[in-house]
Amino acid sequence: MLLQIDTLQNALLTPETPTDEAINLIDLLMKGGWVMVVLLLLSFVTVYLFVQKIIILTKASKTSPGFMEQIRTLVLNGDINAAKMLCQRENTPTARMIEKGLSRLGTPLKNIEAAIENVGRIEIYKLEKNLPLLATISGAAPMIGFLGTVTGMIKAFMRIAELKSQVTPGDLSTGIYEAMITTAAGLVVGIVAYLAYNYLVTKVQKVIHEMEYSSIHFMDLLQEPTKV
Repeated sequence: MLLQIDTLQNALLTPETPTDEAINLIDLLMKGGWVMVVLLLLSFVTVYLFVQKIIILTKASKTSPGFMEQIRTLVLNGDINAAKMLCQRENTPTARMIEKGLSRLGTPLKNIEAAIENVGRIEIYKLEKNLPLLATISGAAPMIGFLGTVTGMIKAFMRIAELKSQVTPGDLSTGIYEAMITTAAGLVVGIVAYLAYNYLVTKVQKVIHEMEYSSIHFMDLLQEPTKV
């Protein structure tokens, strides 16, 4: 009877006893070695650039739906100053291009078009700034992870050479952990950076398309027979 009770108590207590083999995520990542520090920095840069560009592109794409119609009305009415003030209030890449064109009214159309194109190039550069860095991270992060894999395996083989026939799985765990963890982390950072890059490129292209459409619409406006 006492033996059965003791066995039952052991069976109930055993599952609740924590084991030393439980490894939390932070400890697991720390086993990746110095490569994990580099990948962690790259992940921070990726998140920072993504958030920064999202904010910039969101502001750049917030052109009022009736903006060009208002510009058209003001220009045809000869109220150029009001049109410029409207562009300043809008404060978007499209508005800055139109404002530059308005400031060149009275000069040949080629000069106006060239001025708008120059501002457009500057605005596009601002929109695309740091995007190549995201593309670089998307390609470099997996390679850095593979570098950690190589260094981890080197450590494992060096350990085998030191211990020779006395080697145990525990002796190799450090090198193997580093090899596997860095590979996985590098791929994760690379995939996230790649997806972020492609998403931002799509957003930038959308803003550029809007800028091109507005500039063409503005140039057509200046060639209307009823223009001032």
